[in-house]
Amino acid sequence: MIIGIAGSLGAGKGTVVQYLIEKKGFKHLSVRDYLWEEVDRRGLPRVRDNLSLVANDLRANYGAEYLAQQLLARAESYGSDVIIESLHTPAEAAFLRAHEAVILGIDADIRARYERIKERGTETDDVSFEKFVEDNDRELSSTDAAHHNIRAVIEAADYRVSNNGTLEELHAQIDAILSKLDASA
Repeated sequence: MIIGIAGSLGAGKGTVVQYLIEKKGFKHLSVRDYLWEEVDRRGLPRVRDNLSLVANDLRANYGAEYLAQQLLARAESYGSDVIIESLHTPAEAAFLRAHEAVILGIDADIRARYERIKERGTETDDVSFEKFVEDNDRELSSTDAAHHNIRAVIEAADYRVSNNGTLEELHAQIDAILSKLDASA
């Protein structure tokens, strides 16, 4: 099984990934890690804006589904259940869906998401609320197929998760989705 995950900034994608790895035995492939490799290869500073710049450049030059293609090729070598995190364009989701992946969309209230990113404290999370909102808005929608349009991916997802509750509630939503997928297999 391949699950592609899309979600707004700080929505809980990493928490879902961690749960699927630890409790369900999934392997994980990260678009972000793939992009960091490319940022480093290009000699660019490791800042969030460069992730977007490189992602948009790769999609513009090789197709809007390029990142999903690259990670699916890696996933196929694993021979196990795989999560591909995080999809940012409808073309990425459509490409994975065409290869029998299930698309999961995750969202939460913006204030809760901002508090989460401040708590996790990664290198790209040390931003003001205003910068967070700016990044969020830029990534949620674009009319350019090579740019982020996370909102469209979430809206078209096979399953949607609202992560405004407790960790236990989030896990219960994931378990319910996995049960449906097992029943349909």
